[in-house]
Amino acid sequence: MKAAVVTAAGQLPVFTDFEQPIAKEGQYLVRVAASALSQLARAKASGTHYSSHAVFPFVAGVDGVGRLENGQRVYFFSPQPPFGALAEYTVVDAMQCVPVPDDLDDITAAAAAIPGMSCWAALVERAGFIKGETVLVNGATGASGRLAVQIARYLGAGKIIVTGRNPVALEWLRSAGADVVISLDQSEDPLSAALAPHFAAGVDVVLDYLWGPSARVALITAAKNLPEGRQLRFVQIGSMSGAEISLPAAVLRATAIQLMGSGIGSVPLPRLLHVVKQVLAAVIPAQLQVKTQAVPLAELAGHWAQADSQLRTVFTLA
Repeated sequence: MKAAVVTAAGQLPVFTDFEQPIAKEGQYLVRVAASALSQLARAKASGTHYSSHAVFPFVAGVDGVGRLENGQRVYFFSPQPPFGALAEYTVVDAMQCVPVPDDLDDITAAAAAIPGMSCWAALVERAGFIKGETVLVNGATGASGRLAVQIARYLGAGKIIVTGRNPVALEWLRSAGADVVISLDQSEDPLSAALAPHFAAGVDVVLDYLWGPSARVALITAAKNLPEGRQLRFVQIGSMSGAEISLPAAVLRATAIQLMGSGIGSVPLPRLLHVVKQVLAAVIPAQLQVKTQAVPLAELAGHWAQADSQLRTVFTLA
């Protein structure tokens, strides 16, 4: 079969032949229709993600949409190594497949699953979000952040504050449900001044896709301005702006800030798959919008390295 194969550490996947998998007991053979190019897929392929396994060769790709041998259409996550999602066929534990709603197309389902899961799991599974609460999305202009705003609104957030750099995307977020838009294209002091009145009014949950300088400013500003006794659940999801920050210890003592992460490991896999099922079921009724481009897997080389946070590349195998 044809697949996107990683042959050595640090090498990009190549479109070539790979052995076709055979399902064992408790597994499903999936004929893949679509698989999105995600930051997770890139990181695992390069060996930089904390869940990577350095055994070569292997097929890249962590999730996708396809059909089982009985014809059922499913979303699948984390195929059995060395098989991955970017191939004509893959093999997945039966418990790691979720039915796809009949009215949801393959491309949209594949594109929405991981970014939708990341924010839904952070809000519900980690932060214990309650309808009516105020949510701040730090780094809302990427595909995941844009979905986070839409999902927070769908789940009943009372107020949504967003930060980001892309002015066009920030303006779009207003129409998608953001109540307050704050540009990150400013130095730390003005950014803190822009955030301060909103923390003073009360923020319940921060969904952080960036880490780095903006997360540090947000945490310090929150510690200085949150109303006494107001609990803030700060959920770290992505690190696009840096893997580390230097944080004064007093930040975690001065106010009731709960600092936590959300991702593979911090949320049990069965719960993540339950969240994916909820996300896929919500795409149509919530009118969730995900910008996509469908690309045949044979054109892998021309698209793997492209990083457009506004657009989800979905490789197709039809």
